[in-house]
Amino acid sequence: MSSKEKPTLGGTRIKTRKRNIAAPLDPAAFADAVVQIYLDNAGDLVIFTGGRTQPGTTKPDEGERHPYSIIEYEAKREVILPSVIYIQKVLRRRPFLIKNLENVMRRFLQSLELFEENERKKLAIFTALAFSQKLSGLPPETVFQPLLKDNLVAKGLVLTFITDFFKVYLNDNSLDDLISILKRGKIEDNLLVFFPPAKRTNESFSEHFSKEGLTALVEYNEKKIFEVTLKEMKSALTTQITEEADISEVIETVKLRVRDAKLPETEIVRILWDVLMDAVQWSGKNQQQNANAALRKVKTWAELLNTFCTSGKLELELMYKVQMQCYEDAKLMKLFPEIIRSLYDQDVLAEDTILHWFRKGTNPKGRQTFVKALEPFVNWLEEAEEEE
Repeated sequence: MSSKEKPTLGGTRIKTRKRNIAAPLDPAAFADAVVQIYLDNAGDLVIFTGGRTQPGTTKPDEGERHPYSIIEYEAKREVILPSVIYIQKVLRRRPFLIKNLENVMRRFLQSLELFEENERKKLAIFTALAFSQKLSGLPPETVFQPLLKDNLVAKGLVLTFITDFFKVYLNDNSLDDLISILKRGKIEDNLLVFFPPAKRTNESFSEHFSKEGLTALVEYNEKKIFEVTLKEMKSALTTQITEEADISEVIETVKLRVRDAKLPETEIVRILWDVLMDAVQWSGKNQQQNANAALRKVKTWAELLNTFCTSGKLELELMYKVQMQCYEDAKLMKLFPEIIRSLYDQDVLAEDTILHWFRKGTNPKGRQTFVKALEPFVNWLEEAEEEE
């Protein structure tokens, strides 16, 4: 044995570790094998499209397809629902497939124009049921954001898709559930983006969804528009009053916004009072300063209130508004009788309105306290009336 040779045990064989042999990737063969599994099971299993996909459609000339897929099914909720439930079960067992579902959905929705009309309806039904069944791994932004491609919106494909989606989803869920999804998809405040540019008006929104039987959605949108309009009006008036704009200018602003938005008169009265009180420079705990500041604001802007309190009903609405604010704001609690007296002195509130509130007012919030506080003034009014 030479000095360079390593000693060995006689009769033993030295095993050489085999290297890991990587098989070449063959996606086509793998896909065919998967399809064959579904064919062998004669429809007991389901998948999404029945074959390999490309943007917007399947690849009809590559590999086999099986008939047990959403695209091949009838466009009915009860027919597609089992597929959704099955996919949910698969995702629970194989969470790594969640991202695949998300990517597939995104590709399909970005390419709606490559599907037939009936196929797009099936996709809408599947998508609605996926959210209704809380299908794992399908965040709302995955659905709504890809839909907002200009060419798809302009052709009206997105509006048709989202209409089918809304109808199927609301069949099993409440409007609040739908709004929650829209919020998570960052689309709740601008549903008009689903409409082609030429039809992107609130009137078109109401007409379209009313025709489709989605009156709850129409009412929600109208309420949303109303709230936005009030907020914008309140902001504009607050700026004018804070900057001490001319009363005639403020009155004109109110009239224009009332005309354009068709706001109810009662809402105008409430907004005006909110704006005036928001503009008061309140002073911490000094009740007298707060009283003086509030009464000064009422006196300064009495003409504004008077312009829009044009009936006993609106005057009573103003009294209820003052009552609620004084009830909810501790620093105003003791100012109620002084504010009412000031509004009377400035001819904003009539004697009959004040007496009606005192005797028959229906708002219970703080009423007992305020009635007692206002009693001396009411007694004075009644005495004056008797003298006349």
